[in-house]
Amino acid sequence: MNELFGTLSDGTPVHRWTLERAGVRVRVLTYGGIVQSVEVPDREGVAGNVVLGFAELTGYLAHPGPYLGALVGRFANRIAGGRFPLDGRTYALARNNGPNCLHGGERGFDKRVWDAEPVEHGVRLSRVAPHGEEGFPGRLEVSATYTLDASGALRIAYEAVTDAPTVVNLTNHSYFNLAGSGHAGGHELRLDASRYTPVDADLIPTGVESVHGTDVDFRAARKVGSGYDHNFALDKGVTEAPVEVAELYDPSTGRVLTVATTEPGLQLYTADHLEEPFAPGEGIALETQHFPDSPNRPDFPSTVLRRGGVFRSQTVYGFTTR
Repeated sequence: MNELFGTLSDGTPVHRWTLERAGVRVRVLTYGGIVQSVEVPDREGVAGNVVLGFAELTGYLAHPGPYLGALVGRFANRIAGGRFPLDGRTYALARNNGPNCLHGGERGFDKRVWDAEPVEHGVRLSRVAPHGEEGFPGRLEVSATYTLDASGALRIAYEAVTDAPTVVNLTNHSYFNLAGSGHAGGHELRLDASRYTPVDADLIPTGVESVHGTDVDFRAARKVGSGYDHNFALDKGVTEAPVEVAELYDPSTGRVLTVATTEPGLQLYTADHLEEPFAPGEGIALETQHFPDSPNRPDFPSTVLRRGGVFRSQTVYGFTTR
């Protein structure tokens, strides 16, 4: 189902698509590719929304900072100094996070209205990012397809092609609260990652280190707590098909979220700085992605996309109870 959700100040309409299957209901906006809500049952069969979002478009326009539920790009996470080299040339980007470029710049993919078309059990969003948008090179034709499978799992499949060399790193920035409200720090998290990327004062990676003996070791499930904004190097690396890498569990409702992805990294963010109308720590973001600052780190998995190549990435969010 597709309905008018609101209108931007320039008159551009924003639509909401509702996907329903296997007892799961997901609502997706054409503004920013935002996952507005995900309704799933608890262990008693009572449905509830498990992602943070606003009931009206005005909420997203007034509070863009948290990137609630958004499709983030052209490059998710940070690029140090707002610049990167590619094929002998240095590209300057918007610096919207101190000295760095964050989540695509001042007006990234999260603040654009996407074209939409129905697909089986879902919706395909698409747009063309012109050469030079936010400083990134290459005309990028990009799509994100949201579908529900037979079990009610939400699959987001990204594709992109370019007419010139560029960098691409896409993710979804949903904040999960499997209890539906309250502080999410009591959720239990397991991550299949034996390494992570420690960061400097500007949250730029300084390398890759073991999680052993640190407070970022989630190889065995434990309460999340707070204070996390860390990228994990997933043990599986880059894969052709999604592989399960994380499980989040809420003991109070019995809801379980599993995350499978083709990506090599996952950013755990406990949202300790959320502001009204939400509270700090009310949601947990599990952003599947390539590593932060990859364009400046040849030792990290590459995010370069060239003409003739196709960027593909998939992440699957599964929902069960126990």
